[in-house]
Amino acid sequence: MTILNIPIHGAIDLASLGALVHRVDPGVVPFHKSSEWTIHVSGGEFNVAANLANCFRLNTAIVTAMVDYPIGELIAERVRAMGVRPVYKHFAHNGVNGPNMATVYSDRGYGIRPPVVFYNRSNEAAALLKPGDFDWQAIFSDGVRWLHSGGIFAALSETTGEVIIEAMQAARAAGAITSFDLNYRAKLWNIWGGEARAQSIIRRIVENVDVLVGNEEDLQLGLGIPGPNVTAKSKLDPAVFIGMIDNVLEKYPKIKVVATTLREVHSTNRHSWAAVAWMNGQIHLSPTAELDVYDRVGGGDGFAAGLFYGLLTGEEPQQAVNLGWAHGALLTTFPGDTTMATLEQVRAFVKGGSARIQR
Repeated sequence: MTILNIPIHGAIDLASLGALVHRVDPGVVPFHKSSEWTIHVSGGEFNVAANLANCFRLNTAIVTAMVDYPIGELIAERVRAMGVRPVYKHFAHNGVNGPNMATVYSDRGYGIRPPVVFYNRSNEAAALLKPGDFDWQAIFSDGVRWLHSGGIFAALSETTGEVIIEAMQAARAAGAITSFDLNYRAKLWNIWGGEARAQSIIRRIVENVDVLVGNEEDLQLGLGIPGPNVTAKSKLDPAVFIGMIDNVLEKYPKIKVVATTLREVHSTNRHSWAAVAWMNGQIHLSPTAELDVYDRVGGGDGFAAGLFYGLLTGEEPQQAVNLGWAHGALLTTFPGDTTMATLEQVRAFVKGGSARIQR
């Protein structure tokens, strides 16, 4: 079944536009009691490109800002290690206050104690990006099949949303598919405009989007889509999400896929996990998995990567959703924000794989 008119050939299967960050992780120890931290390289848009390259063996790129200082070198090394092609706008650090690569602070919580997340995005290089910083004609000249971006990057400054619009218009002109993960973060938008400003920008972005990722809260807060008169039986009930699809399509008729994860949190380390997508007038719902969660960060990006892989490689819609669901589930069993799973593990989980030792 043809859902998207994806170019068959291209040097880059997917290019992501977004911010690279480093996430500081003290594990289960709260920050105010911690003495050792692990650093994970992350960024919602980068995570998708990294997952597709490292697990799904596709050719991907990240279009972003890079600061030429030791933290930037640490991040760039991880980009290379994940097999992602970098397209950088370089910034020089002044030795005192930036520009900087952003820091995300996130512990893992444990049991009844939830994770704690906060940021230091002051003078962030990615927030300084503006239209004209990238030569989109040159980027797409080698053949880019899919362009992805997200709401976190859009929220960084008054110019980053404009960069996304510029990129998506160039992608469409080149025949590439476009996707956007709403990823609404009130903390980021409240710094410079709040919900009303967010909606004014995100609506303009989504006018250029083929594949939209986001839950019912993202749709309501990020796009201003009203919710239906439906009460969900649980967080795993897709009724509210499904009830909003008609409103999304009425305002954005060019959208061909709308997808999200469904998560019921029983404790920090015990989740019920599923996914749902609307494609071509049909609803596709994954199975439900009971997860023992090691690190929940990046599960949604893991889902998006698996879903996009299925669509890029011509899988049936239900299988594409199941691949995303399985990869997102597996990603929560690893430390960090990007994948350590293999494609074989993902396919085995889709088929009903177990935790028995693989001999």
